Amino acid sequence: MNSPRVLVTGAGRGIGRAIALRFAREGAEVVLTARTLPQIEAVAAEIAAAGGRALAVPMDVTDLASVEEAMHRALAFTSGTLDVLVNNAGAFTIVPFAEMSPATWYRLVAVNLNGPFHVTLLALKGLERSARGHVINVSSLAGKMPFPGSLAYCTTKYGLRGFSDALRLELASKGIRVSTIYPGATDTSIFDGVPGPWDRASMNRPEDVAEVVWQAFDAPPETDVADLDVPPPTQLA
Repeated sequence: MNSPRVLVTGAGRGIGRAIALRFAREGAEVVLTARTLPQIEAVAAEIAAAGGRALAVPMDVTDLASVEEAMHRALAFTSGTLDVLVNNAGAFTIVPFAEMSPATWYRLVAVNLNGPFHVTLLALKGLERSARGHVINVSSLAGKMPFPGSLAYCTTKYGLRGFSDALRLELASKGIRVSTIYPGATDTSIFDGVPGPWDRASMNRPEDVAEVVWQAFDAPPETDVADLDVPPPTQLA
């Protein structure tokens, strides 16, 4: 089987970086996208130093023109075919509803919902050329259960679940799988500026999420990989 050709959004740090490195270890050609070019360039250099092949492409998932330009470069790098799209870029905030500004709401909708729509829409032709096309959407346990102070985040992650479920039905006839991954709290820089008594030592690591993403893609065709939780650290020890 040829090396998988993969595009990961939000690939400069945290979960996205871990996913990119996990696929690269399997020999994948990886397109790394994010708004911050130096971060994804550093990950691309890390992959290259280990003997892999990667391309860093700046992309703002909220901007359709930015996504279109990045996807053109990505598909040129992968010879027009994309085996895996990982929609990982996301925004997170904790703020009571009564204190939420419209700007905060609009930002989370733009990143967490419009972003996967933009990227998946423009990646579709590349996925259709693959014999094993797979869209993997990184959601959150907040896409299954509500948490106080996270109304905008929960709403968009619930929405991403619906996006995945409907997309799965539409793409089934094309042989393209769609998976939704539901990590719990994961120790990334997203928590650096978030108030609250977070016990980051008890959280999952980005590599835990990356392993579930890899296993979803690597699973046999008959395996149900529609909705996958990330085991808590106590089950991974």
